Amino acid sequence: MRSTTVSPGTTPLTPRPGEPPLHRLEVAGPGGLPFAAGSFDAMGPLSRTTHPHRHTFYEIVHVTAGSGAHVVDLARWPVRPPHLAVILPGQIHHWQDGHGLDGTLALFTEDFLVDHPGDIDLLRGLGRTCWFALDAEDDVRVGGLMADLAAEHRQRAPGHESVLRALLHVLVVRAARLDRKGETGPERPRPRPRPRGLAEAFARLTARREAAAWSVGECAERLGVSPGHLSQAVRAATGRSPGRLLIEARVYQAQRLLAHTELPVRQVAARVGITDPAYFCRFFRRETGRSPGDFRKHHSRHDQSIEAPDGPA
Repeated sequence: MRSTTVSPGTTPLTPRPGEPPLHRLEVAGPGGLPFAAGSFDAMGPLSRTTHPHRHTFYEIVHVTAGSGAHVVDLARWPVRPPHLAVILPGQIHHWQDGHGLDGTLALFTEDFLVDHPGDIDLLRGLGRTCWFALDAEDDVRVGGLMADLAAEHRQRAPGHESVLRALLHVLVVRAARLDRKGETGPERPRPRPRPRGLAEAFARLTARREAAAWSVGECAERLGVSPGHLSQAVRAATGRSPGRLLIEARVYQAQRLLAHTELPVRQVAARVGITDPAYFCRFFRRETGRSPGDFRKHHSRHDQSIEAPDGPA
């Protein structure tokens, strides 16, 4: 994504017509750490915003009080604290009917994970599940880590950068343990075999929003391999073809645009690489069982999770 951090007061990025706003992480001047942590109040009005938006950074939220729901892409999660939420860069989210929301947030870019690059894969997995109910023991552990992160960020004592990186690593690893415990909401995705090498690179590629408009050949070219070699690697890792995974990515991106924007159906079709609106309507109905218009009309009353295509990850 374009420049993931900005100085305070920088004019927000102008989204493409019909798309939700895209926010960047504000840092304290040149060389400032791409990290922030604090309470909902300390993070400002955007921490409780009811308007769908995206950001260029990761967000981890420990919810300790409040009611309402947290909507992430096409999933609506009821607020029944304590919870832990993980939002990935580019995901569309907002709070719905929120009252009395409280807790602690940690915001950071991928650059901040330089000491622990393996945390990126853990975060991608956490972002697919997104919402974690915490028992009393986990709530104490998570709450302690979040409080320490907020205190280190606020106090900026000598060595605070290394402490922040270490605490964040512990938080991500422990959150991944929650994922494996299965303490999440409905329609939890079943774990898939962990890919390696080329298949893993394909997973990262298809996670990008623009990938919904690409062909298998274009993905192979970007990865520097032949389509046949890509197909073999992805099938070996996932049991599915790259074409099938791209179709799922295309459908999911179309659902996001229909649910969170007012773009006409023809523009939604174009955004996912389909130039013929009539064909797009047939394609969408074939894959989802509903027309684009029906999906958009009824989505606001649809409160169940819809599994995001995660590729071979």
